[in-house]
Amino acid sequence: MSASPASVDRYAVIGHPVSHSRSPWIHTRFADMTGQALVYTAIDSPEDDFAGTLQRLQQDGFAGANVTVPFKLEAFALAHSRSTRATLAGAANTLIWQRDGDQLQLHADNTDGIGLVRDIVHNAGVPLTGQHILLLGAGGASAGVLGVLLEERPASITIANRSVAKAETLAASHADWAAQHGSTLQAISLEQVLADAALPQAFDVVINGTSSSLSGKPLLLPALHLAPHALVYDMMYGPAARPFLQHAASLGAQTRDGLGMLVEQAAEAFRLWRGVQPATAPLLASLRQEVDAA
Repeated sequence: MSASPASVDRYAVIGHPVSHSRSPWIHTRFADMTGQALVYTAIDSPEDDFAGTLQRLQQDGFAGANVTVPFKLEAFALAHSRSTRATLAGAANTLIWQRDGDQLQLHADNTDGIGLVRDIVHNAGVPLTGQHILLLGAGGASAGVLGVLLEERPASITIANRSVAKAETLAASHADWAAQHGSTLQAISLEQVLADAALPQAFDVVINGTSSSLSGKPLLLPALHLAPHALVYDMMYGPAARPFLQHAASLGAQTRDGLGMLVEQAAEAFRLWRGVQPATAPLLASLRQEVDAA
């Protein structure tokens, strides 16, 4: 027997623009795979009325939402409660309406970091514990993953950014968290990384959290910064990530784009909403075929 419309929970991804989002397809597939009855749609919110969009979704009985550019900071600010990883990121990509007595409370979480870590550790089979990590960029993408990366207890994370002050601010906001997990956290200029001059250590894992891949001007890493068998990862995926990753591959590095991160962060959001952990491998394989053909 099919579920009645009243019994089907509703979710959405909110962004501006949002028509390109793969989230409706991903979550609909997760629902089919796990036998969950839900409807998931994409909602393009006016840039100046995200709060109004959330209010309308709540009034319409939505159970939760994903949030993408440019609303992650505002989603975090509007929430009544926030997870530790959302607090560390200062941003939210997953929202859940939770009942507290007669009131609905909005809870914010951020699944970007766990999506990245699961893709690297479980899908790619590359451990992060005890490793030296280079994180390129100090904007929202890097802030969204830094806290969860530190939970893996790497030996060090070096944040490289064109504005060293911004990298230092991000490092300072995570200093206590790094100390709790036995990791060293430092900030340097991106120019130092791109220069063909030695740094204190080579890096086992390099993660590109900058928007350089979208600009068509990929960052060209010097070979001396890469440890043997290093993993070089771009949080972008598809054609945009290829020049950066192709250069790294020419230096002998393992490479991986962010498609797995996209799927894994969605799986974590689905788990938070539904209490069910969907299998990601079949869906990732299907998406990989599509993206690689582009």
